[in-house]
Amino acid sequence: MPAIFRWTHLVTPDEIDEQNHVNNLEYLRWTQTAAVAHSAAQGWTADRYREEGSGWVVRNHFIEYLAPAFDGETIEVVTWVAGFRKVTSLRKFRVIRPVDGTLLAKAQTDWAYIGTEHSVPRRIPASLVESFEIVEDEPPL
Repeated sequence: MPAIFRWTHLVTPDEIDEQNHVNNLEYLRWTQTAAVAHSAAQGWTADRYREEGSGWVVRNHFIEYLAPAFDGETIEVVTWVAGFRKVTSLRKFRVIRPVDGTLLAKAQTDWAYIGTEHSVPRRIPASLVESFEIVEDEPPL
């Protein structure tokens, strides 16, 4: 059960914008992909959420872009759950370039847990909370 999850990705040509670096929207896509992969690694797959009649929706995102990434580079999204409240969860991210350790972006997403039938907030079940170790402090990269 990894408290800190790492998702690795090779930048592809279709992720590059007119400035010849990764488009900002790709960082958002990568963070969401890493969050879903971390959840699945903890046993909370898309199928399990469907069975539970629940899921997550984004309340807000914050991204700070610090350095560009380029075609053909490997990036790593480091993510962890920073906390749970009654119906929300805060997840944090760091996007790094492993070859030189450059921090490319910092991000966080506030997620709301919902029942999918009516798309209304739902109390996060204890079984879900217990599947994740909370990391309140900034972990070493």
